[in-house]
Order: sequence, then C-alpha cells, then structure tokens
Amino acid sequence: MPRQLWLLRHGEAEPHGSRPDADRRLTPRGEAQARAAGSALAALGLEFDLVLTSPRVRARETARLAGEALGVEPADHEALSSGFDADEARALLAGHGEDARVLVVGHEPDLSTAVHDLTGGTVQMKKGGVAGVRVGPGAGELLALLRPRELARVAGHAVEH
Repeated sequence: MPRQLWLLRHGEAEPHGSRPDADRRLTPRGEAQARAAGSALAALGLEFDLVLTSPRVRARETARLAGEALGVEPADHEALSSGFDADEARALLAGHGEDARVLVVGHEPDLSTAVHDLTGGTVQMKKGGVAGVRVGPGAGELLALLRPRELARVAGHAVEH
C-alpha cells in the first residue's frame, strides 16, 4: 500500500489579536473538535507511524488532544508552522516504509495547498477537519475529506449546531 499522509487542521482558536498569534489557544469548541478528530481516526482503525505538529500553541494542543485517542505523542515540526507544502510532505514520507501513515497538524492555507499539490483536487480544510491522501510515485489520491461535524459523528460525539 502506498504511503498515506493525513492532515488535521487545528481546532477553533482564540480570536486574532487576543494574544500573539503563535500563542493563541484552542477554545472549548476547538478542544472538542480535536478530541473528536482523534476519536474518529481511531474509530476508523487508523494507526500512525509518526504524528507531527506545528509548534504554534493551537496546533500543538490539537495534536495532543487528538493524539490521546490515538495513543500517540506528537512531535514539533517547524515547517508545519508556515510553509508546509507537497515537497515537505513527500520528504517526510520518504523517511518511512512503503506502507507508512503519517499525521500532520497544521494551518491554512498550507494544508489545503499541500492536498491540492499532491492530488490536483481543490479542498478547503475546515478548522478541526481532516484530509487523507495516498501518496505514490505519481499523482496522489484523496482518500478522505472530513469536516468537524462528520468527525464528531464518526467518533460518536455530540454534534454542535
């Protein structure tokens, strides 16, 4: 099976201007989104060889909360803070076996752009949303695009309206 890259956008965060951007924390809703994302990925039977996160607080919190349900400890990866792209994604995956599955937690517009550059598909990653991409030698394939509401349903969590 070709390598898989799963991308999780950080959950809802405090408003811009509330504190320095890198220090913005998740809101209670963002925390729920992160937990639901991790629980949904676990419910889908996904296991990850590596989980990397942007060092920005909101992404780090998302990765930690999602990682609890997945039984993984995320590691910081500076490129996910800003400038993460398809080349960086391929380089991450290249360091692992042919059937590797890697989860990255980051920000927009980088995540949607990486999905586009890997697959040719245009997506819009919602806060707390997930995309899965199969990355082979040629064009990648979009495996999944799940919004927070869909992740909450898969996880069996209450859905906010």
